[in-house]
Amino acid sequence: MSSNIQVQRVCEHCHKAFVARTTRTRYCSHACNSRAYKVKIRDLKIEVSNDESLQTIIQPVEFLKAKPYLSVNDTCSILGISKRTLYRMLERGDISAGKAGRRTLIQRTELDKLFTQTNNGNQSQIETEAYFRKQA
Repeated sequence: MSSNIQVQRVCEHCHKAFVARTTRTRYCSHACNSRAYKVKIRDLKIEVSNDESLQTIIQPVEFLKAKPYLSVNDTCSILGISKRTLYRMLERGDISAGKAGRRTLIQRTELDKLFTQTNNGNQSQIETEAYFRKQA
């Protein structure tokens, strides 16, 4: 399709000015068109790869949320704490756990209780401190 019109354009890839013969022309040459296509495909592949990586990261956490009993490693990954911190919490009695052979299992509801107790415990501690300040 050749026409007699001449349209001043700027190449979308190299940003050089050129004269186009159609209103749909976006690139100054076939080489710029090919390079832009390669960049587009490369960016698409990177985006797909990033989405797959994100799904790989999110999937185990979603899977763990559905489990009624969690191992020590699973609990650590959900709470974002180290194993040692979790074992300290178990020793203090903040979280109760059961043993299945050598394996330590923690009920999912124990994690929920941990957060409700923490909020109530902080409130009572604040009230206790306020009481002693009044006495002094």
